[in-house]
Amino acid sequence: MNGYRHIKYGLPVLLLASTPCAAELNDSGEHLTAMSRKPVAEKLIVEHIDPVETDPALSLAELVELTLEKYPDRLINEALTQEADALAERSDAWVAGSTALALDYFDDRIADNFGSREASAKLEVTTWKWGQRDAGQAVAQQASLSAQKQLAAVKLEVTRLVREALWNMEIANIGLQQAQNALSISEQLMNKVERRVELGDLPRADLLLAKGEYLQNRALVTQAEAEVMHSRKAYASLTTLSRVPGSYQEKQSDITAVTANHPMLEAVNAIIERKQAEIEWTKTTDPINQPKLSVGAKSQRDGRNGQDIESVGVGVVMLFGGEAYNAPEIAKVNVELNHAKAQREHLYRQLEKNLHEAEHSLEVTRAELAIANELKQIAETHLKMTEISFSAGEINLLDLLKIQARSLEATRNAKLQEVKLQRNIAFYNQAVGVQP
Repeated sequence: MNGYRHIKYGLPVLLLASTPCAAELNDSGEHLTAMSRKPVAEKLIVEHIDPVETDPALSLAELVELTLEKYPDRLINEALTQEADALAERSDAWVAGSTALALDYFDDRIADNFGSREASAKLEVTTWKWGQRDAGQAVAQQASLSAQKQLAAVKLEVTRLVREALWNMEIANIGLQQAQNALSISEQLMNKVERRVELGDLPRADLLLAKGEYLQNRALVTQAEAEVMHSRKAYASLTTLSRVPGSYQEKQSDITAVTANHPMLEAVNAIIERKQAEIEWTKTTDPINQPKLSVGAKSQRDGRNGQDIESVGVGVVMLFGGEAYNAPEIAKVNVELNHAKAQREHLYRQLEKNLHEAEHSLEVTRAELAIANELKQIAETHLKMTEISFSAGEINLLDLLKIQARSLEATRNAKLQEVKLQRNIAFYNQAVGVQP
């Protein structure tokens, strides 16, 4: 592919390195190359327009980033990041829970300085179990890593959707371009037949046949326009943009296998690592009680003439056992862990299947492209010979229309295979997890 051009209504048309057809001549009758073609104004049959304009300054990588910023799953990524921050804040704290202050006062004669009384104050601090804080920090670290890997996986998924949307538009554009070429040629033929009918060289039945062919091509153009607009709407709905990159062809990656650093696999592996860390955290955490350290002071007086006795004390609450109470919670996290492991197995098989299909599609498309180019050359040569024979009255109009349709189909297929080759290269890169 050599480049892109603008036409009216912002329709980007892919220019292919192929033999130009009759509709690709300039005013002087010279063939136009991809670099010398100029934008032409084309009128759509149905005036329903979803405008999309080519932006040469916009790259595929930038388009993916802009789409990711407004992609709905960004809300999940933001929540995962907030969760990781909250876990880090918990594990970095010096205490394992809330701190309580208890104040007590007892008096046998309220508001009287006689008799016995007692006043105490106690500060109670929740402390970490042995190894519990380290386990909490491990959970926080894995949660942060999982959030990052999940973002990379979502970005790869957005890349897939963007790639598909761009190349669907390109294929629709090719279909419209070829339908317009067929319509232009059938219109020229219809006008030529009409003049020859007026001169008496051809029967009126040939004119009806030519008009019927023209109307059929006009209907095909209408359908092709609708496909273009549908593909544009799908692109705009995904990206929330009305601009497309000036070029989004990709170079095929050198990666030939699904590797461990594939973003989708890394995201699942990060979840597995987090679940393993959560199991260790659950083993050290009592869902009801935590060890507590208390420091208190007490003032006490007995009898009418007794002396105040001041005292201080330190208390520790130590927990024993509790494994039976933690077991259900550990089992629950273990189920989630094994679910993630099973998901990784399924994902790896699917990624391998996707890569195989991408490799096979590339091989098939390359073979089809070579055949399509040969058929295109044969069809163009045959069409020229047939046009000369028709002008000389050696064949009828029906035979000309059949050969003309075959030639247009060969030209369309050659261009379509070229676009499919570039699309399949992008899909191959997607299969091996390569970002643009």
